[in-house]
Amino acid sequence: MWKGAITFGLVNIPVSLYPATRREELKFHLLRGSDQSPVNYKRVAEADGKEVPWDQIVKGYEYEKGKYVILKEEDFARVDIEATQTVDILNCVKIEEVNPLLFYKPYYMEAGKGGDRAYVLLRDALKQSGKIAIAKVVIRTRQHLAAVKPQEHGLILELMHFPHEILPLSEFKPPIEKIPAKPEMKMATQLIASMTETWKPDDYTDEYRDALEKMIEQKIENDSDTKSTPSKKLRPTNVVDLVAVLQQSIHRTTKSTKSKPATKKVAAPKTKKKAA
Repeated sequence: MWKGAITFGLVNIPVSLYPATRREELKFHLLRGSDQSPVNYKRVAEADGKEVPWDQIVKGYEYEKGKYVILKEEDFARVDIEATQTVDILNCVKIEEVNPLLFYKPYYMEAGKGGDRAYVLLRDALKQSGKIAIAKVVIRTRQHLAAVKPQEHGLILELMHFPHEILPLSEFKPPIEKIPAKPEMKMATQLIASMTETWKPDDYTDEYRDALEKMIEQKIENDSDTKSTPSKKLRPTNVVDLVAVLQQSIHRTTKSTKSKPATKKVAAPKTKKKAA
């Protein structure tokens, strides 16, 4: 999705970026129920309900309630950041010094032609020093703060929020501080210990998506509505005796761990081929 280079002092490393994550949401279309004709959105003005053609639409910034300043293409061009096609490393820091909330979107970085040696050097130097590189990069005309991190055999570029974009914790009401009783703390740590397992990413699936895919596949095969049994929701109870509740949780966790069934993967729904 992007080709450029990492500038690391006087070192220039050609790289390409590839998305490292994907959001696999099922997409649905709005249809008219009588004949399944797609329903499209219209650009309608609030003032009179009339549809507005694209050539009459402008961009406006609301600086006060109901008051806008209009920005034209030349206005955006005046503040446009030059797309330099470089990941400009500014400095290197310890990762534990950076607020985890700042990181939000990772990309794989693939070494370009002739860049393997410098790429490996940067990767291993970051690993050995225990640091990450903080950089700025322009992607699709927008400047981003980013981190270059060693990841297994390669490097990743992870886009970051600018610090001013993170809401301060002071804006949220903190809990009323009460020192937990020793029996409560003992049982809580015991519960955590009983729930502790080796990290296995394949054990975690999107159950809603899997169930939705299965239902869609059934409807495609049967061409009819299918009834599904609603899942039972656990009702929260008023916690009075924390120790007793924690003991029950430990017992339930231990029991469920012993009798945990193997997870089944649900096949993706079949899609019909369009007629030529």
